[in-house]
Amino acid sequence: MNELNPIKALLDDVPFMVIDGAMATELEALGCDLNDALWSARLLAQAPEKIRQVHQAYFEAGADCAITASYQATVPGFMQAGMTAEEARALIQLSVTLAQQARDAVWQPGQTDRPKPQVAASVGPYGAYLADGSEYRGGYDLDRAGLVEFHRERFELLLAAGADLLAAETLPSLEEALAITDLLAEHPGAQAWITFSAKDGQHISDGTPIEECAAALANCPGVAAIGVNCTALAHIESLIQAIRRQFDLPILVYPNSGEVYDAVTKTWHPSQCDHTGADISGLAQGVEHWLAAGASGIGGCCRTTPEDIQALAQWRRSRQIV
Repeated sequence: MNELNPIKALLDDVPFMVIDGAMATELEALGCDLNDALWSARLLAQAPEKIRQVHQAYFEAGADCAITASYQATVPGFMQAGMTAEEARALIQLSVTLAQQARDAVWQPGQTDRPKPQVAASVGPYGAYLADGSEYRGGYDLDRAGLVEFHRERFELLLAAGADLLAAETLPSLEEALAITDLLAEHPGAQAWITFSAKDGQHISDGTPIEECAAALANCPGVAAIGVNCTALAHIESLIQAIRRQFDLPILVYPNSGEVYDAVTKTWHPSQCDHTGADISGLAQGVEHWLAAGASGIGGCCRTTPEDIQALAQWRRSRQIV
């Protein structure tokens, strides 16, 4: 399947992929209220131009890949908010279109100073639909077969919308990752990256060793890359090292800024390792270590900004890496 892997294809042109940063943080900076079970997905209906604006800011900052605003977008979730199933399906596919439009505003066919940026369609975990913080814990009330059925419709809608690949992200359990591989097996040619939320430098959120996850996913058709996201900066290097011991394909990391999220109050608080948008060295300082450990893609998750992603792109350029 390697010849179909869009990440490996991009890595033929760059030494590592620069992934974008937080969507919600930028939407809030634009004045959007995201205090809602749908989170940023609500803006697909209410302010799609804001989502496109954020995507474009990341592409202009130098991102090689944008992650769509479909993390919390599901047909049941939209229907609970009063939309019809048809409207929900259209909004999920709109998330891909908005990222493509932003990419096409920045990159033109024939452009030679950068490879064509990619659009990764976000497939958030079941816990994101529940909106109860369980994407950081696992322990769902669904088994693997139930998770396959939960993910199926959005998975197929995003593929049909023409994303370059899917981004199954912030998964708290190996079982949910394996449910994604079941869907990949049903759709030959489909590609997805799988990234976990992690509780420390060796274990994903439900306590499973990340090395065990890497071994389980190493030979699954359609898995283009694995890694971690929405995780503290301090854990990233050791997580990469553990994955690399079992996995030869690209490893992606896009950690949080350094602040800590309280799932009960739904607020962010500084930690001892606090790298906010005002201190863009948070991601850039880690790059050299993460690349040495085996990372192939680096970006930002919660509370990161286009300035953080610009710092990554500038770091790459400063070392005469294009």
